[in-house]
Amino acid sequence: MTEQKKPDPKIQPLTRIQILVAMGVTAVLLWLVARLWLQFGSVALLPLRWTTTALPLGIVMGLAITAASSLVYRLWPAYRRSADFYLEFVLKPLLWSDLIWVGLLPGLSEELLFRGVMLPAIGMNIVGIIASSLCFGILHLGGSHQWPYVVWATTVGLLFGYSAVATGNLLVPIVAHVCTNLVSSCLWKLDRS
Repeated sequence: MTEQKKPDPKIQPLTRIQILVAMGVTAVLLWLVARLWLQFGSVALLPLRWTTTALPLGIVMGLAITAASSLVYRLWPAYRRSADFYLEFVLKPLLWSDLIWVGLLPGLSEELLFRGVMLPAIGMNIVGIIASSLCFGILHLGGSHQWPYVVWATTVGLLFGYSAVATGNLLVPIVAHVCTNLVSSCLWKLDRS
């Protein structure tokens, strides 16, 4: 039996449509920031190449992150409360068919900005990986009580950044991110049904 945190009475739950619209608007805003950065900055987009290894590598990485998240969830109570609060807020109103958007919209838009544009702009090195991962983690801050979720998102961002630098291919972190979000969301929904 999992420990569940009751929703904060000050935060009103959103409807399914509000969640989907918020995800769509956020994805468009992140895409616009990436597009403007590419247009006006002196940076080139990290290549996105379909190779025989990119898809399986991204899937394995996504599944490994999901397994690690499950372990951290069991061992770190503060993360469990933070994750439950966030996932309850975002996933509870959604239908099973909506979970594809939970995988695709953040997976594509966040990777485009943080690993596709920001990482090459800062540097395809440890400094770029850390800086883009910190920004990625902060994006997941929904309030002071969400700091464990930010720590986890930053850690995952480090893995996504490393995969981007190691492979030179944006497809790997995109697939890993989409896989992580989709599988984690399905497991959370399954556990609550």
